[in-house]
Amino acid sequence: MKLILLFLILLTVRINQVSAQNDSSAYETQRRKINQLLDDRSNRFGQYESSLGKKTGIFGLKTKKDMQVSNDILRQIALTDNDIFSELKLLLDYKDFEKQQVETRAVIVEGRIDRFQTSITRLQQENQKLRTQADQSITDYDKQRNYLLLLFISLIACAFYILKLKKLPKIDVSGKKSV
Repeated sequence: MKLILLFLILLTVRINQVSAQNDSSAYETQRRKINQLLDDRSNRFGQYESSLGKKTGIFGLKTKKDMQVSNDILRQIALTDNDIFSELKLLLDYKDFEKQQVETRAVIVEGRIDRFQTSITRLQQENQKLRTQADQSITDYDKQRNYLLLLFISLIACAFYILKLKKLPKIDVSGKKSV
């Protein structure tokens, strides 16, 4: 019984480890994606800074095209920020989902443990009951054996007594022996 219980616990732990590894790899993939978006944002921000310094117009002034390039880069930064926020929301939702899964698993495992403990307690009580019954059966058997032995000895004593009475000569009151 203990071996089966141990096997079930080890099997449950192994399944949880495999699913945890899958969850961790998905989380890591999401984190890498966010880090990539952050790197892209940093690069675009560097491009924006350099575009602000560019002045290709006459007399070193900024042209409409220079300003348009800066605005386009700034728009890309804003879009990247939106992507970062949406990916962060996914990551946080994923973390909440993982937390909920862990709580659910904890409840399930606690329920299993409670059921195992209940089963173990019930089996221990049943085992104790069977041991008590076995002890009572042994005691009853010993009593019956003693009674049978006493009965057998009594029968042998009676048979011996009866045989002895038959072999004894009968004495007549008148003093004659009868055969």
